[in-house]
Amino acid sequence: MARAAIMKLFGGGEKAVAGEKVLVVDDDRVILQLLEVNLEMEGYDVRTAANGEQALSDVKVFRPDIVILDIMMPRMDGMEVCRRIQADPASADVPVVFLSAKAQDLDVRRGYELGVAAYLTKPFDPQELIDTVERVLAGERVLPPGGP
Repeated sequence: MARAAIMKLFGGGEKAVAGEKVLVVDDDRVILQLLEVNLEMEGYDVRTAANGEQALSDVKVFRPDIVILDIMMPRMDGMEVCRRIQADPASADVPVVFLSAKAQDLDVRRGYELGVAAYLTKPFDPQELIDTVERVLAGERVLPPGGP
């Protein structure tokens, strides 16, 4: 079924502001597809990248409003991708949400120290991710219960 038909069938597209762009970066194709479909159903313009190098290129060309980023990826991990996004004046203000299997308190704290807007752990609830994206795009920093 075409994505547009899925969006119409399930009534997606009401929440996102037209033109809000999301870059999803993960080396797991299943997660990329899941996030792409869920975000598109909410009305977001979504681009996916399977590694950090592709993500950095897409940040420059696609100019996303938010980046959802895995940490553990081959060639360049998400921490380094986040550092480079923030170091580039053209993308420094783009919020990053980590979505990672690295769930230890130390990992979460490192993410927030790096400046991420939110840190979600896998496995994740797709609705929680959508809610987090909406909150971050509204300018909120989403902290875990008890702080980072």
